[in-house]
Amino acid sequence: MTADAVNDGRYAAFRHSSYRRYWSARFLVAFAMNMVSVAVGWHIYDLTHDPFHLGLVGLSQFLPSLLLVLVTGSTADRFGRRRIMALSSLLEGICAFSLLALVIGGESEPWPFFAVLVVFGIARAFNGPAASALVTNVVPQKEFANAVAWNSSAWQTSSIVGPVAGGLLYGLGPQFPYAIAGTMMFLAAILIAGIGQVHQHTEREPVTAATIFGGFKYIWSEKIVLGAISLDLFAVLMGGAVALMPVYARDILDLGPWGLGLLRAAPGIGAIVMALWLAGQPIRDHAGLIMLFFVGMFGFFTIVFGASTIVWLSVVALALLGAADMVSVYIRETLIQLWTPDRLRGRVNAVNMVFVGASNELGEFRAGSMAAWIGTVPAVVFGGVGAIAVAVAWGFLFPQLLKARHLDGRH
Repeated sequence: MTADAVNDGRYAAFRHSSYRRYWSARFLVAFAMNMVSVAVGWHIYDLTHDPFHLGLVGLSQFLPSLLLVLVTGSTADRFGRRRIMALSSLLEGICAFSLLALVIGGESEPWPFFAVLVVFGIARAFNGPAASALVTNVVPQKEFANAVAWNSSAWQTSSIVGPVAGGLLYGLGPQFPYAIAGTMMFLAAILIAGIGQVHQHTEREPVTAATIFGGFKYIWSEKIVLGAISLDLFAVLMGGAVALMPVYARDILDLGPWGLGLLRAAPGIGAIVMALWLAGQPIRDHAGLIMLFFVGMFGFFTIVFGASTIVWLSVVALALLGAADMVSVYIRETLIQLWTPDRLRGRVNAVNMVFVGASNELGEFRAGSMAAWIGTVPAVVFGGVGAIAVAVAWGFLFPQLLKARHLDGRH
């Protein structure tokens, strides 16, 4: 491939200064969130030694997205997405510094940490739809698939470095990851505020039940979109094992905080390699079949990780799990944005965020609760089997998704 081809293809989205600021801000926020996630998970487990409380960490961040879904999506469609993203990033930074204050103050009860995480979840509930919809306003549609791949790489790069940094910093002192995370989130808010005015189709219709529920109505009417979103929901709801990684690091694989960071980073290693591949080699045909296949592979490698007691095998399984999940994320996000009218993107992305949040945070709650009931290893293995079953079932329940060939087929 020539240099011109590389510049025009793989890095096409970065030709736009607004996208460069946007991408940098999302990277900083994602990096900070991963540091906070590792630090607060380890701290809560140190305080309680109860995997059920690890499930509550995810639940406390997911519930705001669920309860505010009708508000956050409409807000993103009616007001400036750039401003919403900047303000919510600022609030996330305040939450990180609040966790810092709790640690410095020597708080020994878990509930104040959960209270801050709920506010953190509120900020994320507004940030998610606005940030996801904003990308379509800072790059041309022909370069959107490339932007999605690079957005995913930003998230996954942070998933590699963030957990490792969070674990190492926590080892130096629990106050360090929160202080650095808060600073990074403030910087992200400044970057987004520096983006110039962008073209956005602002919703002008009166606020009615029809406009509020517009995202749900659109998703229900587009069976391919519904199938893609719900597939991710149920597959990761069953297969999610992130909440139990502190148990694996401490009790099963006999690792310390640095080992937890390594386990949390492993899925990102596989995912970013896949994201970089997709940036230069986008999926052009048989998108639905490919998505279903890789969801099944996600379940398979979850089983391998759950049953493994060997450190290197666990890390490899998590890396392959992350690569498989990346394919599903890439197809889903590209399909949703390109098939959704701009006036509805905030509401559709709010619904999508609830589905993604349910698959991640509720998946963590499912894993934590089941681990407390039947044990950690059976809970993870059962989840992997469930993810494979979901992939097979969705091929029958949504034949439109199975037959979908091109991500922008409608256009």
